[in-house]
Amino acid sequence: MPSNNDLDALQIKLNVKFNDISLLNQAFVHTSYLNEHPKPGLDSNERLEFLGDAVLGVVVAGELFKRMPRASEGTLTEYRALLVRKETLARHADLMGLGELLELSKGEQKSGGRESPRLLSSALEAVIGAIYLDKGINVSQEFILSVLSDDLEGLFAKKHGKGSKSSLQEKIQAEGNPTPKYVTIDTTGPDHKKTFTVEVRSGTKLLGSGTGKNKREAEEEAAADALEKLN
Repeated sequence: MPSNNDLDALQIKLNVKFNDISLLNQAFVHTSYLNEHPKPGLDSNERLEFLGDAVLGVVVAGELFKRMPRASEGTLTEYRALLVRKETLARHADLMGLGELLELSKGEQKSGGRESPRLLSSALEAVIGAIYLDKGINVSQEFILSVLSDDLEGLFAKKHGKGSKSSLQEKIQAEGNPTPKYVTIDTTGPDHKKTFTVEVRSGTKLLGSGTGKNKREAEEEAAADALEKLN
């Protein structure tokens, strides 16, 4: 289990001081661990993950609703999906070091469970669930919006006409690196419904990849993927 020192350090990172530290501890208990180490009274993080997913959705939906008063339901749904997708959550969980605290079975550890986007994103949702139970919705909202702050600003920059390609080019050139180049590496599907896969590179360095129903859309997705990784 995570040590008291580990949990103390994590609370500083989260900027949340728990009243019931057992809730935070439970957020890292994967069900595979319990299969190997069953303990009376110890539950997996699945219920906390379920709760955290719901809290995350409500907070993000509320923030988008407030910030985008003219947006349609479809646009709000699209933006929410981008903000709460597995890859986004896993990136933030990795930055927080949540993977190192996960209690996993030997099999999950050997198969790279601590780096798994699925397990990392689930761990962050479980942490959100624990914060909600211990501190309520207001603290949960503050935490979620602080974590997703850069992602939110990136979405709104794109909404106001500054696409991911432009943002990526500015970032790369500001750092003195070669201008991003986009290469279509795959095209699948019939002529009337093709899917393009594009990679973006700076010099020889692969920055990101994306797919879309045309090259322009795939390039935007590749640039967005690159920005997520660089940030």
